[in-house]
Amino acid sequence: MELYQAIAGRRSVRRYTDQPVPREVLERLLTAAQWAPSWAHTQAPEVVVVDDAQIRDALRASLPETNPANRAMGEAPLVVAFSARLGRAGFKKGEPTTIRGDWMMFDVALAMQNFMLAAHAEGLATVCIGMFDAEAASRAVGAPEGTTVVALTPLGYPAAETKVPPRKDPAQFVHWNHYAEG
Repeated sequence: MELYQAIAGRRSVRRYTDQPVPREVLERLLTAAQWAPSWAHTQAPEVVVVDDAQIRDALRASLPETNPANRAMGEAPLVVAFSARLGRAGFKKGEPTTIRGDWMMFDVALAMQNFMLAAHAEGLATVCIGMFDAEAASRAVGAPEGTTVVALTPLGYPAAETKVPPRKDPAQFVHWNHYAEG
């Protein structure tokens, strides 16, 4: 699949079949995540692949009942927890180097985007889940102290086609040199 097709074609999928994800395909996705850029090459993101039903249920329980991805967490054959070590990305000699503080959210997002695009290119589906109890999810996967789960995604084959949501016209979000009034 061509890169721009993957970017335009990837969707947030919330319905999955129970078809297993081949190990060699999963390894390619993890390699794609590994090659994402990171702050000063700190490589703060870490990934926990969950195929254990009990742990997957614990991760699902970390979502509020109102989260639309709740069902997907139980349907997909795998759940992937994107985590990060705190205090590495965006830090120099233990001190934050920007007003943003810990840069790990950005680094995880880059790794997760690579993973999700690669999954789509392989015919798999994902949905980025950010509305969950990070402490509960971190406990569920046994994250060591100083590491937190940042985002979750079910991973599997889509059960149905998803619709293409409308996108803003570039004129609505692209600015040249400065923000124009109005």
